[in-house]
Amino acid sequence: MKRIWNLDELAEHWSLKFEETQLLKTKPTRNHLAFVAQLKYYQNTGRFPLATNDIPETPLHYLADQLEITVDQIHEYDWLGRSGTRHRKEILEFLGIRRVSAADKSAFSDWLIDNLYPHGADIEDAIESAFEWFQKHKVECPAGKELDRLVRSAYQQFELNLYEHFANCLSVESKILMGQSLDGVEGVVNFSDIKADPGRVGLDSVLKEVEKISFIRSLHLPVETFSSFNTKVLQRYRQRVNSESAWEVKQHPETIRYGLFAIFLYWRQREIIDGLIELFIQIVHRLSARAERKLVKTLLSDFQKVHGKTTLLFRIAEAALDNPNGLVKEVVYPVAGEDTLKSLLKEYKSSGPAYQQQVHKILRSSYSNHYRRMLPKILEALTFCSNNTQHRPVLDALDWLKHNQTSNQRYITLDDTIPVDGVIQPKWRDIVIEDNQGEKRINRINYEICVLQALRKRLRCKEIWVVDADRYRNPDDDLPLDFDANRENYYQDLGQTTDATAFVEQLRSEMSSALELLNREMPKNRKVRILSQGKNRISITPLAPQQEPMNLAYLKREITGRWPMTSLLDVLKEADLRIGFSDHFKTVADRENPDRQSLQQRILLCLYGMGTNTGLKRVSGSRHGISYKELLNVRRRFIHKAALRNAIGQVANAIFTARNPSIWGEGTTSCASDSKKFGSWDQNLMTEWHIRYGGRGVMIYWHVEKKSTCIYSQLKRCSSSEVAAMIEGVLRHCTDMEIDRQYVDSHGQSEVAFAFSHLLGFDLLPRLKAIASQKLYRPGDDKPGDYPNLEPILTRPINWELIIQQYDEMIKYATALKQGTADPEAILRRFTRNNIQHPYKALAELGKVIKTIFLCRYIGSEELRQEIHEGLNVVENWNSANVFIFYGKGGEVATNRLEDQELSVLALHLLQISLVYVNTLMIQQVLNEPNWLSRMKLEDFRALTPLIYAHVNPYGLFELDMNTRLPIEVAA
Repeated sequence: MKRIWNLDELAEHWSLKFEETQLLKTKPTRNHLAFVAQLKYYQNTGRFPLATNDIPETPLHYLADQLEITVDQIHEYDWLGRSGTRHRKEILEFLGIRRVSAADKSAFSDWLIDNLYPHGADIEDAIESAFEWFQKHKVECPAGKELDRLVRSAYQQFELNLYEHFANCLSVESKILMGQSLDGVEGVVNFSDIKADPGRVGLDSVLKEVEKISFIRSLHLPVETFSSFNTKVLQRYRQRVNSESAWEVKQHPETIRYGLFAIFLYWRQREIIDGLIELFIQIVHRLSARAERKLVKTLLSDFQKVHGKTTLLFRIAEAALDNPNGLVKEVVYPVAGEDTLKSLLKEYKSSGPAYQQQVHKILRSSYSNHYRRMLPKILEALTFCSNNTQHRPVLDALDWLKHNQTSNQRYITLDDTIPVDGVIQPKWRDIVIEDNQGEKRINRINYEICVLQALRKRLRCKEIWVVDADRYRNPDDDLPLDFDANRENYYQDLGQTTDATAFVEQLRSEMSSALELLNREMPKNRKVRILSQGKNRISITPLAPQQEPMNLAYLKREITGRWPMTSLLDVLKEADLRIGFSDHFKTVADRENPDRQSLQQRILLCLYGMGTNTGLKRVSGSRHGISYKELLNVRRRFIHKAALRNAIGQVANAIFTARNPSIWGEGTTSCASDSKKFGSWDQNLMTEWHIRYGGRGVMIYWHVEKKSTCIYSQLKRCSSSEVAAMIEGVLRHCTDMEIDRQYVDSHGQSEVAFAFSHLLGFDLLPRLKAIASQKLYRPGDDKPGDYPNLEPILTRPINWELIIQQYDEMIKYATALKQGTADPEAILRRFTRNNIQHPYKALAELGKVIKTIFLCRYIGSEELRQEIHEGLNVVENWNSANVFIFYGKGGEVATNRLEDQELSVLALHLLQISLVYVNTLMIQQVLNEPNWLSRMKLEDFRALTPLIYAHVNPYGLFELDMNTRLPIEVAA
């Protein structure tokens, strides 16, 4: 039950009716509050409280005020005694709740199997929903063990029905092939290869992925049947098969084996297609990039820029005209020597059409000699589609190549059957279309290269999509399918008006007010100057650095003295013993073998080995006597992404609950986000070369609130959108925190990001590196001279009509982001500068409005600039602790499996946030002492952070004694 209630909710759900108060006449006053508390709690939840702490404090006081008594009386009530039992029985009779019968239990089980489990609910969800079901049917809910038995029995029946359904959809031939794959028969793609991620970018990886798709398609899986099931259900069983070896899969009964394997293969097909598209996109990019690098390297080896070309050419022309019959050596060389002319020729070749022709020559050589083999394989394996007729020529070109792939002709006569417009870029046209004695002909290989480049460009922005893909699926499937039917509800959920004109007028008013305020305050602003000339016209005085308060150094020293050399493994254990986050780690198999206490110890060791990057072998053995194989088994079966995210959310919520407001202040609603590069192995699609930091690696994008609690993390490519990562963190974090202010650096913002942040209901507050060159847009209804102090940085007016026209479309995309119908990066991929369609234009225009309002606040308020800077400094501090914790293997993510990379990042997150939790308790224990609290000043509290680690030791022997505890007072 939720703990926070407002007045309207209290009045609706916790107000006592006259007939309810009449029940109190036969009871002593000391039991009145406990009785009505049980009554209202049951009406709201469908179950009875078992202790006073089960009832939220605010509703309890609300009930006491209605009865005109104090809350203290309830503490003497015996909830499980005879009075409590009698009162519960009386409440059930009053509400008309009858005893549960065998028919009720059967109906409940049928409801779980037919209505709840097919939508992705697990056993815990079913138990929560059970109370509501029994209350709705006026039936007494069974006791704990009986209810648990009913729920689990129904779940087993649901699984059996599911396995039988999918197994019966398979032909005998398909089952034979699946068995051969599990047995590792030669000539059939084996199970371990199907599980494997794509390797490094290259032709071999493409051919292997195509082979996997061909095998899965040869099984003729019932794709339409699978697509009708909830994805959460399918992903759960996909995870189960992924954690098992081929031998373990074969041990299942035949129906379960084929049902599970079919689900796994269906989901892997989607993932393999996505991986193949990623390989294709990166290979086509690499072809062009390598050709340019090779040419530049050749040119730079002997390139010398020629200065004064215009004057030089004038002098050569003058000399030639004066002596038209003379020799070049006698006429031209005295003006421009042989070396100068060679340099001039090389400079011309390094730019313009000649340069492009040389790039294409190198690209053509690399493609025709090696990569051309992938084209027929990709055309055969993938089915490309588009919802926009503008991109139809690219699809027609692909069809043409597919039907003519057996042809070996180097040149093909150009006719109407060969798509040209919309396929060949203008700069390549002369290279692809050649003139042969007055007849136009196509250079076949050059044309193929242009088609592949055009396809890559449209796949990236999802204007062309692929059948049976997941991330590259039909973009219409990313949007809520019931938007038109539930339009008003979706608008209400976003907190936006359905009237586009009213929406625009509100924004226009806010924009005008912001510009007027900034214009009025600029003459008094000594920290900002608006320059009238040059490209960079905004000059802002940098913030003065602040020194660390002395008392914080003394506090850190005190903590180091009280808890010296605290083992990081003990920190993780202490957090789990207090919070119980290890309960989230459930097996993906059908039963748990070890007892929960032994399992807890193994889970903590696995998390520590992964979170420090030391590995499971390093933490195995020691005095705890747990072997590497035991840890590996626990890691495969119990530790997965969903469990780690839930555990992280529970620790974050525990930090928020444990904080003393007199020390940390009231709870914040602001968060900062930034990324950090980690080195990683490169035989996978996630690792990329980082242009800014150098070296191959991956990025981890962190969301950290103001007091160093990281609420969300995600693994991403170095080149992927930080805007999408920022939006995902705000919407998907698993904590009780509500974010209304988001700090980012320059890479986490864009005009589209400003637009979506406004529609989703939070402020985007970036620290802009290029603030000096920013421009402010005009509201459109202003007059010349309305903002004289801002004139040098003002630009064109906003196109409000475009925002009104596309308002509904923008809300639809914002709803898709909030509802989670698609990954934010998949949605934002459509809104790039390469895809200038109306929704993108409207979002960019809306973003200009919101960004202008923000810039007015940012320029005019030094307090806002300092707030943003402080928020981002917290993320930098979090990043600095990553190196201290993730120290194993040189801090490099030492795996090529995407799933293992993600688990390592999440384990690091859990380990670091557990350190923040334990440090919070330690700091509070010290500051709860009057002599320490009196020493703290305002600046000390402002700079106080629980992310300290001078007293922590992550190295040494990995000993885990579950019977010892860190000496921290529980009261802290």
